[in-house]
Amino acid sequence: MALDAGDAVSIVGPSGTGKSTLLYVFGALEPPSSGDVTLDDVNPYTLADKALSSFRNQKVGFVFQDHCLLPQLTVLENVLVPTIVSTEKANTLERAKHLLEAVGLSHRLEHRPAELSGGEKQRVSIARALICAPKLMLCDEPTGNLDRASAESVGDLLLRLNQEQKTILIVVTHSLELATRFPKKFELKDQNLHAL
Repeated sequence: MALDAGDAVSIVGPSGTGKSTLLYVFGALEPPSSGDVTLDDVNPYTLADKALSSFRNQKVGFVFQDHCLLPQLTVLENVLVPTIVSTEKANTLERAKHLLEAVGLSHRLEHRPAELSGGEKQRVSIARALICAPKLMLCDEPTGNLDRASAESVGDLLLRLNQEQKTILIVVTHSLELATRFPKKFELKDQNLHAL
């Protein structure tokens, strides 16, 4: 599968078929059993550990089902977490504030995760995934823990930001309602991706 900047892809399939594992392979977290993964003409699995970590930090943004926010940090601080190890420090605070405005949370900068709704927490995790301006954004069941209205709002947000930021967006989901909104749709079945 070859994807370009601005592409938005959904992947569906039954539980246990390897959808999350496939995201980990794309995100340079787990090496493929066969084949190659390249992003910006680089195969991350050929890199040494430190270079691989830097590659992942700069090139890949992750959004998980349970948002993985640090409870002791504010919304703004959570978004800035990936920049702690980043070599590119210029304007990160302003970018974080801009992203939080883009996801509709500019009024929540100093709040802690416990003070947010599920949909708001997921929007924080989306802003965090975009803070280093990644080429690839990977979302594992981003609406799985949300009510219908929040899920629809997060789906809208992902697709809008994908076009604005020109990332490659890959979303794994059980929600056919979400999956059908994506221009490119695949089903993972028998360890193969089938276009829908």
